[in-house]
Amino acid sequence: MNGRDFVEGIRDDEATALARLGSDKYLLAVTDADLTTEGVMRTVAAAAASGRETFAAWADEERDAAAATFAAAETFAAAAETERDHYERVVADLDGDVAPAGAVHEALAAATGTADRAGALVGRGLVADRTRLQVVSFFVNEADGKRADLARELRSDATDQVDAGADLLDAVCADETDWESARETARDVVTAAYDEYVDGCERLGLDPKPVC
Repeated sequence: MNGRDFVEGIRDDEATALARLGSDKYLLAVTDADLTTEGVMRTVAAAAASGRETFAAWADEERDAAAATFAAAETFAAAAETERDHYERVVADLDGDVAPAGAVHEALAAATGTADRAGALVGRGLVADRTRLQVVSFFVNEADGKRADLARELRSDATDQVDAGADLLDAVCADETDWESARETARDVVTAAYDEYVDGCERLGLDPKPVC
């Protein structure tokens, strides 16, 4: 097993959930049908606030651990800095701060151990890649080129996050037990995002499955 195979395995295992997270119903579900610039940007800001706080805490814990892993501390610190930049750029046009929120935030909080957290980083990145696609589409349809470009940058950073998680897994997974634990954690993150999407669709009377 290596990091690249790990990522492809999660993509395959969670193909249905990831595809549906990229559907045009996603923003309806997670904003409770508040399809305004404010509603959409607050959802993006909450995710960025989650990453900023969670990854910074992970980096601090890695630095303080008896068996500190330099690669892990650096990876998580870099991810936290990226999310901090996202948050500041997104909330610049919003009224007030936005707190971390959402099922993915809770799933990240449940991840313990370096390998599991690297897996969670991969899972979160895969989710963000799919969901930010709909943010891009929303602002393209609104003829808001500035925010569409910002959403594209956020989506690109999500891909980088997946790659960083894969590289960290290569560095910290000592055996198949580590890989399997990381795999379960990554899948838990995707599942949390998907379950939240399904719950939001059902509240609105929408079918979360694609209409063929």
